[in-house]
Amino acid sequence: MPKGGKKGGHKGRMRTYTSPEEIDAQMKAEKERKKQEQEQEESEGAAQNDMAEEKLPASGSDDSDDENSLRRRAGVEGLIEIENPNRVAQKSKKVTQIELEEPRQLSRREREEIEKQKAKERYMKMHLAGKTDQAKADLARLAIIRKQREEAAKKKEEEKKAKEAAAAAARGINSLSLK
Repeated sequence: MPKGGKKGGHKGRMRTYTSPEEIDAQMKAEKERKKQEQEQEESEGAAQNDMAEEKLPASGSDDSDDENSLRRRAGVEGLIEIENPNRVAQKSKKVTQIELEEPRQLSRREREEIEKQKAKERYMKMHLAGKTDQAKADLARLAIIRKQREEAAKKKEEEKKAKEAAAAAARGINSLSLK
């Protein structure tokens, strides 16, 4: 249950709604006020530029300072000079100033992903060369299996020869008994 125990508004007041006509009137008044402020700033800016040109006719480096001072500051910012080294001023760049050829800064995740891929490639190269512990264990296992297969093949060959000799001996006995 909300504060006060009632479902209504704050302290029993009735809710008031603005009509669409009132909203339109407020919007028009605000637009007119903004136009007047812009016109006023433009006229003041032109007067200041004329005065600055009269004072320093050959100052080329002060152009950027004039632009920063003419920039509209909200609230107390115009009254107090702030010297915060951590504050980054938003500078808009023109399309001609943007350099597409300069290397882009990678994020931490992208850097870690690239490092991970490179480490995996290095490991695979060493593994194929037989320099890792796992590769050495695999090669040792393969050597044992080859040896077992060779022994099994020799044993099979000997059994085959023994069968052939037994068969030949049996044929020899059969041929003697027939005569």
